[in-house]
Amino acid sequence: MGLLQNGQWVDQWYDTKTSGGEFRRQDSRFRNWITADGKAGPSGQAGFKAEAGRYHLYVSLACPWAHRTLIFRNLKQLQPYIDVTIVEPTMLEHGWEMTDPNYGLQFLYQLYLKADASYEGRVTVPVLWDKQTETIVSNESSEIIRMFNNAFNHLTGNTDDYYPLAQQEKIDTVNARVYDTINNGVYRAGFATTQAAYETAFYQLFDALDWVEGILTTQRYLTGSHITEADWRLFTTLVRFDAVYYGHFKTNRQRLSDYPAISGYIRELYQLKGIAETVNFDHIKTHYYASHLSINPTGIVPLGPELDFSSPHNRDHFIDAQAS
Repeated sequence: MGLLQNGQWVDQWYDTKTSGGEFRRQDSRFRNWITADGKAGPSGQAGFKAEAGRYHLYVSLACPWAHRTLIFRNLKQLQPYIDVTIVEPTMLEHGWEMTDPNYGLQFLYQLYLKADASYEGRVTVPVLWDKQTETIVSNESSEIIRMFNNAFNHLTGNTDDYYPLAQQEKIDTVNARVYDTINNGVYRAGFATTQAAYETAFYQLFDALDWVEGILTTQRYLTGSHITEADWRLFTTLVRFDAVYYGHFKTNRQRLSDYPAISGYIRELYQLKGIAETVNFDHIKTHYYASHLSINPTGIVPLGPELDFSSPHNRDHFIDAQAS
C-alpha cells in the first residue's frame, strides 16, 4: 500500500501508527456495489450492473485481502465474466507496479488518479474497476466478495451461497473477531513499533488461534457444517502464516502446523477445486521479505519453509475421533 497526497505519490507503504506504536489500518474509500439490476447496494452510488466483460479486477497474489476476491471469482465461476491483472510481487518506491492491459499504466496509483484526479489516501489491492464508466467500483475486499457471491448468479447459474441469510449474524460475529485479532492481528504484531504494542497483538492473535482450534476440533467449519465466507476470510491469513508471518512478523509462539485441527482445515480448503491455483508462495514470500524493508532491511527472501498443503487431511476421521 502507499499514499497519494496532492496528486503525488508518497513513499509510505504502511498505515497509520499511533503514539503507542500500534498499527492501525485505514478504511477503504471506494464503496460502490455491483448488483444484478444496477441499483444501489448498501453503500455508494447506483449504476453498476452485473454484466459480462464490464469489470476488471486488479490484485496481488501476495495480499491476503486481494486473495479473497480471487477465491470468490473461482468459486462462483466468474473467470469468463471478470478479467484480472496481477501486479508485481514487490512494492517499492512507487507502490504496486503492473502491466495494465486497459490503459497501459505502470503503477496502481495511476489507476486511482484516473478514477479520481483529486484522490488522496491509500492505494491498495484489490481494485474492482468498471471499464464502462472508467472508475473504481470498490477497493474493499470484504464487500467485493459479497458482490461476487450473488450479483452475477443470473449470468453464471452458480447459486452457491457463502453468506446465507440464516447464518449472517453468526458469520458477522466470527468475522469481527477473526479480522481484528488474526487477519489484521498478524500485521498489528509485525508492524508494531513498541514492545507493548507487539505483545498486545501477539497475545490476542494466539488467543484467537486457540479459539479457532477449539471450534475446528468439534465441527468442520467456523460456523457449522458448511463452508461460508468466514472460512475463506480466515484461510487467506492461515495459508500465509508459516511461510511469512511466523518469522517475518514475529508471530512465533507456534506454527499453524502445530495445531492439528487448523492444519487439517487449511489443507482441506486448499484442496478444494480452484483454490490451489490462487496460492503463489513465490509471490507471497517475495512481497513480504523484499518490500517490507523497515522489517527486513536486506531484502533477502528465505528459501524455506517447505509446505505441503496437498497431503491428505483426514478431517472426517479427526472430528469423529475428537467427538467420541
